[in-house]
Parts: sequence; C-alpha cells; structure tokens
Amino acid sequence: MPSSKELTLTYNVLNDENTFSEGDTLTGRVTLTLAKDTKVKSLFVKVKGDANVHWTEGSGDDKTSYSAFRRYFKLKECLIPEDTLLPQGIHTFNFMFTIPQGNMPSSFKGSFGKIVYMLEAKMCRSWRMDCVVQTEFSFVSMSIPAFVQFPQERSVEKEMGLFSKGQVQMAATVDRRAYAPGETVAVVANVNNSSSKKMTPKFTLKQNVMYFANGSTKTSEKTICKMVGDVITPETEQTVTCPVEIPSDLGQTIHNCDIISVDYYLKVYLDISFASDPEIKFPLVIIPPGFSSVPQPGGAVGLYPPGAVGGPSNSDFPPPAVPVEPYPVPFGPGTYGYPAAPDPAQQSDMRSGYNNPLPQQASPYASPFSSSSSSSVHHPPPNAPAFHPPPTAPPMFGPSPTAPTYNLPPAAEMMNTNFLSQPGEEPPSYMSLPPPPATEKSPTGPDAM
Repeated sequence: MPSSKELTLTYNVLNDENTFSEGDTLTGRVTLTLAKDTKVKSLFVKVKGDANVHWTEGSGDDKTSYSAFRRYFKLKECLIPEDTLLPQGIHTFNFMFTIPQGNMPSSFKGSFGKIVYMLEAKMCRSWRMDCVVQTEFSFVSMSIPAFVQFPQERSVEKEMGLFSKGQVQMAATVDRRAYAPGETVAVVANVNNSSSKKMTPKFTLKQNVMYFANGSTKTSEKTICKMVGDVITPETEQTVTCPVEIPSDLGQTIHNCDIISVDYYLKVYLDISFASDPEIKFPLVIIPPGFSSVPQPGGAVGLYPPGAVGGPSNSDFPPPAVPVEPYPVPFGPGTYGYPAAPDPAQQSDMRSGYNNPLPQQASPYASPFSSSSSSSVHHPPPNAPAFHPPPTAPPMFGPSPTAPTYNLPPAAEMMNTNFLSQPGEEPPSYMSLPPPPATEKSPTGPDAM
C-alpha cells in the first residue's frame, strides 16, 4: 500500500479573469496527505513557461517530422530538506514565486503547437514512483507593440462574368483596429449592386496561426464567428451595418514568439452564386482586458500614458472583486508560510526554499512525531546554508606615498550688499589681481635663432 494518499497543488487568483502577467506574484500551497510515517527524498514545486510546436508531413518512408521548443523561464522552490522523515497526517506547504519580467508570449493552444505556463509539485522517494501533480495557469502578455487607433476603410470593385452583366462596388469601414475580448466591432458596408445578380453580404472573423520549425512553416486558419446580412437585389444600392462581437474567451494576438504567431482579421465579402466573391480584409489586434483600446488619433495605444515607465503595480488588471487571502492565518510555531507580503528585497530571494530570508522557526523534525492519522503539520522552510566569504588577497604593493599638502587661498568674505539697488557705484573688489608679467621681446635680426 503506498504511503502517499494524496498530493494536491492550488494557487491564489489575482483578478476576476484569473490571469497573470509579467512581474505578478504567484502564491499557493502544496498539500501532502500521508497514511503513515514516510521518508521523502525530495519535495519541491516549480513554475515554468514553455512553447512547443510539432507536425508531420508525408507518409511512410517519406514522412518528415518538424518540431521546435522554447523555454521562457523556470523557477523552483524546495519545500523540505533532502531525506526528511514526515509523520503520518496532512502536511501543508506554502510557496511564492515572482513571474520574471520579459517579452514573453501569452498562453495559447493550437492545432500544431501551444504556449503553456504551468505549476508542478513533485515528491520523490527511494525505490518508488515519483508523485507528480500539475496545474496550468493563464498568462497574458503585456508586451504589446505600439499602434495607432484609426478607423479602417477599404473598397473593392468587380466586373461580373459570363453568366451576368454589370458590376458591383463595395466600400466598408470598421471603427478601429484593436479590440479586447467582449468588445464589438462596428462594421458598415455600402454596396452598389449594378449587376443582374443578387448577392448576400457576409462578415467573418478569422484566426490565422503560423508555426515555425526546422526552417519550415505550417499554417492553420480557423473561423471564429460569422454574420450574414440581408440579400441585396440587382440594380440597388444598400448600406449594411453589422456588429461583430469578439468572443470573451478569444486569445490574444501573438507576435513575440519566434515559433508561433497568431493574427486575426475581419473578412467582409459578397456571396454571389457562380461567381468569385469580392472581399475586403481588415487586420485586427486582439489585446488583453484592461489595455487602453479607445481611439487615440495621432498617438500610440499602450498600457501606460505617454512618458510613464510603469505604475505602482506590475499588472494592469483590476483588483479582485472579493478580498483574497493569499497567506494562511494565524501563524504559530511550526507553521510554514509568509505572514505578510514581503518587500521587493525579499521577493528577489524567494525563488528557492534555501534562500528564504524570512525568520526561521524551530524545525519540528528533531522532536518526536505524533502517530495520530488526523494530525495536520505545517512545515517551516529549510534553513539557509552558511555562506563563507573568500579569503582576502594579500597586498601586492606597499603603501601609497602621501600626497603633498596644498594651502588654499583665503576665502572671500560674504557679500551682503545688493549691488542692483545702488546704481552708479562700482562693486567693491575682493581680490587684487597681480600685475601681468612684463613681456620680453623676441630677438630679431641675424642673431635670432
């Protein structure tokens, strides 16, 4: 019967969208339930961000595989010292990570690749299978290139073919370029049907994904949503208005990953039977919630106002709707956790359990353990190893000679007279300059050298 009954991993949310960004603090807890006293070789938790692509082409002997991998970061925290004997019962371990700053892409899953940010807890025992539990979390990148929010306008004209006569003209506009999930694209199309055929205006939001590996490219296109307008009869002109809503769960535009790129565009076209359809494409940028998406003619759209480096917080998402208690309370002897939010100096050292600068409690491992199966034990982080500075190198040279002493000229007295209020008077002189030295005349004539 295995001694490990259950290993669970949970994390605390930061906002209503349950997302994280660069610089955010990720906290949570690992719970280990033991049916009997168990010697654990290691127990740790780590967080990482990876991108993978893979696809195959051909078949049989001509089958070729393409794959690529990118790692953006990996942080690890040891929860107990090595080869620790844990007593029977429930053990809870708290952890804290700070997501690094950097140009990292948002979470994404596609047909031939994915970008995943994951937490993982792992317990290792001698001569036993490792116990591993994983949970993904959604990462939203704030590394958005600057762009200008102007309305987009395009037009197309088409001559009809052999089975009809006349021509058709269409001009369409959208109110801006960038939208957040849940917003609505206002599309207006003016159609002049000077032909003998009827046609139907249609509006389609599409996602285009490109995967890159081993010098090759794989493209995947998917329709997100589609709207259909009323039929336009021959020899008529009509203006069609269509609101296209961006799905609330739609992924972000991705341009900062070298093996996966994600783009969106809105296709406006006229469906004509037995003829090629005239179409217009509007590129769209899907931005994260909280990103400034209002039109700003003449200026770039960004997370912060012009000239600002950043706000007091590392995330632009709104605060959670209800207070979140990221740290367990109360804290007593033998409790492993963080009693208060640490300052920035502490956060930089919390990526490993051995660099935890918080005050250490007395370790419970030296005392007899309770044999009760219902006991709940909270463990402190392991003590940091002692640091011994390297020896100081002996001096290679003797003492430097003493610099000569220079006597500074006496300082002038403080001037208390307001010369601007005494017109016509010369200001007093505070230093008599010596007369210039006599200039010797250079010899001239044949004796001059």
